[in-house]
Amino acid sequence: MQKSIHPTYYTDVEIVCACGAKMVTGSIAQGPIRVEICSSCHPFFTGEKKLVDTEGMVEKFVRKQAQAQTEVVSKKKKRYAEASEAQDDAPKHKTLREMLQEAQGNA
Repeated sequence: MQKSIHPTYYTDVEIVCACGAKMVTGSIAQGPIRVEICSSCHPFFTGEKKLVDTEGMVEKFVRKQAQAQTEVVSKKKKRYAEASEAQDDAPKHKTLREMLQEAQGNA
């Protein structure tokens, strides 16, 4: 083994969870390592249903869903308005009866 290429291994690195649990392990990372979920608070190990919100991810998702819904509604309204304008602006086609009456009136 070459000595200069391997990282330094620390045997007593403390891992601190957001729930307050602390563990000591070995790692190449120094100092206390902060984690959001550990085996003491993870729903898989505790059997409890728990919503884990990382940096407001749930609120961000709900906000995006609401924004997408309003955009869909506004697009539908815009499309409906354009279609109704196109129908109003389009020249009305004459029926055969109207064309016949015009031809008889001009003759």
